[in-house]
Amino acid sequence: MTTTTLKIGELSAHSGCPIETIRYYEREGLLPLAARSLGNYRLYGPSHVERLQFIRHCRSLDMTLEEVRSLLQFRDLPEENCEKINSLLDHHIDHVANRITELKALQLQLKQLRRQCHSVQAAKDCGILQGLANMDDEAVVNLGSHGGGCH
Repeated sequence: MTTTTLKIGELSAHSGCPIETIRYYEREGLLPLAARSLGNYRLYGPSHVERLQFIRHCRSLDMTLEEVRSLLQFRDLPEENCEKINSLLDHHIDHVANRITELKALQLQLKQLRRQCHSVQAAKDCGILQGLANMDDEAVVNLGSHGGGCH
């Protein structure tokens, strides 16, 4: 990167991260507050770009903000022992494995539901709508913190 400072819009365009997300990461303490110009614009430097890229890489691996926060703390203390980092990643791998199991069960439920409607007909006769209306709570896959609610 040739520019030493970027305004928030430039950082957003450069990183692919929405402006509001950058501001959110600042509020959450994941991204240090930027210096301000005389016109009160946020000015970001190379360290902001690197940190934002790190955060985005972690988030692309479905890590929670708390997991990202922990990893950033270790990144900021490079002489620390990495045992807790290994433990954090092992825990996240277990979480992903559980999520895959949940998603496979969800896929099975959806396929079973889809088999309830074989032809185009009036919505009042749709087997999918009837199946959804009559599904008991025990039959619904537990999607933990990732689903089961609103999108």
